[in-house]
Amino acid sequence: MKAYIFPGQGAQFVGMGKDLYDQSEKARELFEKANDILGFRITDIMFNGTDEDLKQTNVTQPAIFLHSVILAKVVAGFKPDMVAGHSLGEFSALVAADALSFEDGLRLVAARANAMQKACEIQPSTMAAILGLDDFTVEDICQRTSEVVVPANYNCPGQLVISGTIAGIDKACEMLTTAGAKRALKLNVGGAFHSPLMESAKIELEHAIVHTEIKSPVCPIYQNIDAKPYTDPEKIKHNLIAQLTGAVRWTQIVQHMLQDGATSFTEVGPGNVLQGLVKKVDRAIPTESAQLQQ
Repeated sequence: MKAYIFPGQGAQFVGMGKDLYDQSEKARELFEKANDILGFRITDIMFNGTDEDLKQTNVTQPAIFLHSVILAKVVAGFKPDMVAGHSLGEFSALVAADALSFEDGLRLVAARANAMQKACEIQPSTMAAILGLDDFTVEDICQRTSEVVVPANYNCPGQLVISGTIAGIDKACEMLTTAGAKRALKLNVGGAFHSPLMESAKIELEHAIVHTEIKSPVCPIYQNIDAKPYTDPEKIKHNLIAQLTGAVRWTQIVQHMLQDGATSFTEVGPGNVLQGLVKKVDRAIPTESAQLQQ
């Protein structure tokens, strides 16, 4: 069974998507439609902007979504048996699996990016990658930190990202290093994504999701909030809303896909980070990047 996986924020690079735009008329039409929907030429920033321009949340999230979704529309032999996306990538996966229209997906991603940006401005906050500790130890230390600190991304065995207030993350990193973490590295991000500090963004996005049509996908989507497969539109909506303040359970998603019969993983979008995470769960499983259909 073929599993298709879609990356989240952090996978962006200048020049992303230009090959699709230049080589595929269908891709070109979708990129231009996106420029119209967003009200600015995101393609100019994606293809020729600076790293700094591309790092702005209101640009980064739609840019990664567009690269992933448009590649899925023009890729050779795209016929998924199961899909999943890391954080933002969950929206890309839903569009690729025909549960969400291209236009509605882009509007939701733009709304999500703006809501998250506003939440970041309300309270300064951050995230940190913790390497070389088991999940239980990280969870226990997060709970014992007096500030808001929670596990945010279960990326692969031995790699967990935590999220919270700046003071809380600083304190937790000290405690985790003492507990034996190989590294406790603060990330260059705008806020505490996938934590209770995103509550205002969740409330704002909930209104948009509730009023957006989501259909049954062509295959199960394994969702971030609990790593389980879903096809019911109402449950998918509920999980999408919960995702902003809940953890991304990527390790568990990959494990569940493997248990359910995944025989290969194809990453659709910029970069190959997710393939590396899959290999950390099962080194023997075949992985590849989706290629543009010539």
